[in-house]
Amino acid sequence: MSTRHAALITGGAGFIGTNLADRLVQEGRRDVIVFDDLSRPGVLQNIEWLTRQHGERVELIRGDIRDAAAVEDAVSQAAEVYHLAAQVAVTTSLRDPVRDFEINARGTLNVLEAIRRQASPPPLIFTSTNKVYGALEDIELADRSSRCTPISRGVRRFGIDEMRPLDFHSPYGCSKGAADQYVRDYARSFGLRALVFRMSCIYGPHQQGNEDQGWVAHFLICARDGNPVTVFGDGLQVRDVLFVDDLVDAFLLGMQNIEKLSARAFNIGGGSLNTLSLLELLGFIEQQQRAKTAVRQAAARTGDQRYFVSNTSAFSAATGWQARVGVAEGLRRLTAWLSTEGPEASTPRGHQVTGTAPALVGAMR
Repeated sequence: MSTRHAALITGGAGFIGTNLADRLVQEGRRDVIVFDDLSRPGVLQNIEWLTRQHGERVELIRGDIRDAAAVEDAVSQAAEVYHLAAQVAVTTSLRDPVRDFEINARGTLNVLEAIRRQASPPPLIFTSTNKVYGALEDIELADRSSRCTPISRGVRRFGIDEMRPLDFHSPYGCSKGAADQYVRDYARSFGLRALVFRMSCIYGPHQQGNEDQGWVAHFLICARDGNPVTVFGDGLQVRDVLFVDDLVDAFLLGMQNIEKLSARAFNIGGGSLNTLSLLELLGFIEQQQRAKTAVRQAAARTGDQRYFVSNTSAFSAATGWQARVGVAEGLRRLTAWLSTEGPEASTPRGHQVTGTAPALVGAMR
């Protein structure tokens, strides 16, 4: 792999990183360096798949984002950087807020400093979260039969845009929010080419969802394996969901337009045309399986955003990007992948899922 011609993806063995790496190599844009500590269940399967598909064009560096020297060594080989590595769950951040900070905030600072020290700093895209907007408790909602709906016609039609004030909530929200702001300020203060994606729910192939992250895949996996699903709250929580192929399109357009977009933050999700409540996903599953899904109810979790839908018009106006894969098609594609290549079935044990934003940020990873 040629030095300084590769794309570096931190957390690249995760679900989003795997899809991004595959596209970059498949389209001949870049060879890829995956920087990952391989701590998340299922990521070895992703690495094995990437290796089968692309051989030496994907290089694995096993490293921890908290190791500044390892991060700098990886960045020194990169022509562009996608920083996806993170601790992604509110529940985990509440149990160990220091570790959450070290990974999300300090880890991001390690990446920024490594980029800043290069003679020719590579451009950066950072994946943030809708959790930076807080619990959104001021948005008035009406409960319908299967979902909650904003009273405000504007919010109902367009969703929530980047003018919404930041309101970090939970240690996870604080650590990701701090990283979000550091990325933007390093672009302003040091002239780095860097932009932020504040992501809503991402779903698609290679997502091995569990009770703390990846709720769409998690529901589908539980149903496939005959496990009950625990819904926290009333199940009316709504998110916009974005199929991972559309997110990868956004990454590529963001990098192509990095000069004019640098220092900006964009809400990225399925938007108002691609929304889903927990109850509606359960309904889809039951329709597909022609059987009822076992559901357990539990109390709502603190800080749960009952409603979040991204207004993506700013990024669309800047780049021409649009989400192309609708909810029904995306769910069909993910279901097909899970049935053929997804994680092996587990023993039924009452998996749980929450509607809280960080658990929905595929990202997540």
